[in-house]
Amino acid sequence: MSEFGKITPGMVKELRKIVGENGVIYEEREALDNYSRDESGGDYYAHMPDVVVKPENAEQISKILKFANQERIPITPRGAGSGLAGAAVPIYGGIVISMEKMNAILEIDKTNLVAVVEPGVVTNDLCRRVAEDGLYYAGYPMSVETSFVGGNVATNAGGSKVIKYGNTAHHVLGIEVVLPNGEIVQFGGKRRKDSSGYDITRLFVGSEGTLGIFTKIFLNLIPLPGKTVDLLVPFKDIYTAISNVGPLITESRMLPSAVEFIDDTSVVLGSKYNNITLPFQEKAGSYLIIQYEGPDKEELESVYAKAGKALIDGGAMDVFIADNRTNSEKIWRMRRNWLEGIKAFEPHTPTGDVVLPTSEIPKIMDYISKISREYKVQIPVAGHAADGNLHPAPMKPKEMELNEWKVLSEEILSKIAMEAAKLGGAVSGEHGIGFLKKDLLKETKTKQYEIMKELKAFFDPNGIMNPGKLF
Repeated sequence: MSEFGKITPGMVKELRKIVGENGVIYEEREALDNYSRDESGGDYYAHMPDVVVKPENAEQISKILKFANQERIPITPRGAGSGLAGAAVPIYGGIVISMEKMNAILEIDKTNLVAVVEPGVVTNDLCRRVAEDGLYYAGYPMSVETSFVGGNVATNAGGSKVIKYGNTAHHVLGIEVVLPNGEIVQFGGKRRKDSSGYDITRLFVGSEGTLGIFTKIFLNLIPLPGKTVDLLVPFKDIYTAISNVGPLITESRMLPSAVEFIDDTSVVLGSKYNNITLPFQEKAGSYLIIQYEGPDKEELESVYAKAGKALIDGGAMDVFIADNRTNSEKIWRMRRNWLEGIKAFEPHTPTGDVVLPTSEIPKIMDYISKISREYKVQIPVAGHAADGNLHPAPMKPKEMELNEWKVLSEEILSKIAMEAAKLGGAVSGEHGIGFLKKDLLKETKTKQYEIMKELKAFFDPNGIMNPGKLF
């Protein structure tokens, strides 16, 4: 974009006045390189920022944005860099605003059951802190140990517990945000109801840093759910596994907190990486991992007895109950380390993110198998079966050059995403759009896309906020 201004040494001097000498990285290539990428593709999509700024409060961010807006310098907000769609990659250079120093849990309000946090709080740190007070933050994604809360809100992240608790948006009661002109505004707060006009809070959730920068987030808390039990259930094929999700919920008379899916290829690779062998591993075509939460052991026993019977009647090869921490950890390690297990064998493995009605999962799996054969590429798949969110991960053929693989893998994932949209789904369920899926967004959300562009122009007329993302 030719209209963007360029960073000069004089501008860097002004930035240092705002955040201090230790809050700015400039002309240090190795240090800057750490902020040039996220987890979407490593060197494939990396782009060096001109300068990295690490503010400590909303007032500093306000001054930075006023300055950048005046000079038309592109701004890329950055959380932990754990995103998978390129949203934190500064593709136009400019200023990366890293939220790493804004990592305080400001308040745990036990009366109103609200946590107030800065955006740089690691999600797992929040979960552990509120657990000390017998409380629970249910909005965490699978990347709970690495992601920042601000990044989760920016992408409307999901995870394994969406079927019971909803994605991140369901847990955000309010935000304080710095707009591109430097104005600090709060939308929402500790209240749980507000029918006073448009829900601006929800507009910002999932906006991927294109409208402003979060500086304070109000999150809903609930009491700790008590006991948990995990079920590992092998099936002969994906069709049988998915056909069990609806009846499972009906027959057990309790909503599971998680129903995860993992295919046989993923299990083979994951078992080698995690040094774990799952039951029926040589025979099963897919597995469901099911978790229930309950107030006590007796109620959980009743629930998993009903669930187990329903699953066996539905064609499960067996039902394995993990009712202690050691056995549960073995099961969840396979799912949690799914992508790491694949990348241990092929490091140049991107992962897609599509969502569609759960009933359509067998059709998309058929399509993925077709694409796998057509392109002669192995594509392991895992995902959140109960909410229809799947993650295909095409593996680079050993003999293929990286440049060729970059183009081919993008084509494969785009085709799968478009097929999911045709089946009543969307091109992203929880990873966001970033710059990797912006063409798919435009193609599948035609009228919504135009409305979103108009909203973007209203909030950010100079286009400085995370340019090249979404649009």
